[in-house]
Amino acid sequence: MDQSTLNQSYIQLGGNLGEVLETFSMVKSALRSQDIEILASSSIYVSESWGFQSKHEFLNQVLHVSTSLGPFELLTQTHNIERQLGRKRASDGYQDRTIDIDILFFNDDIIKDSALIIPHPKLHERLFVLKPLSELNKDLRHPIFEKTVSTMLNECKDNLAVKILDDIRQD
Repeated sequence: MDQSTLNQSYIQLGGNLGEVLETFSMVKSALRSQDIEILASSSIYVSESWGFQSKHEFLNQVLHVSTSLGPFELLTQTHNIERQLGRKRASDGYQDRTIDIDILFFNDDIIKDSALIIPHPKLHERLFVLKPLSELNKDLRHPIFEKTVSTMLNECKDNLAVKILDDIRQD
C-alpha cells in the first residue's frame, strides 16, 4: 500500500510486570498482524513509576507506525492486544501493569472523545514519553500546543529518572 495514503501514528508501550521485553516483542508481532506497520522503534527506556509508588521500574518504548486503520480502530486493536497479553484495566488510577499501549499522536488529528483523546493529554508532562519520542522525531509538532517534541522535552518539569536500557534497541 502507498505510504502517503496511510495514517501515521506514534504509540507508546509501557509495562513493569512480568517479562516486559518479551511482552513488547509480542505487542509488535500483534500490531504487524493487524495492518499496522512499524516504521521505527525508539530505544527502550527505564523509568520510575509516574503518578503512583511502585517497587517495580517501568520499561517504555515509542513506535512510529503506519496503518490504514482510523484512530478508533487503532484504539480497539491496541486494547485487544493489551487484553490478550493479560492487561486488566482498573478505574482507580495508575497501577503496575504487564502492558500499556497509548496512542500519542495520530497524523495531526485532534480528537476529544470520552474513549480517546489525541494528542495524548499528558505526553508533554512525562519524560518517559518525551525522551523516546524525541529520539524518533524531535521536530514532530504538537497540533494543539504548536511546539516541537524537542521544545516540550526542554520545558518538561518531570524530574523522574529516565534512562536508556543498556542501549538495547528491540525491533
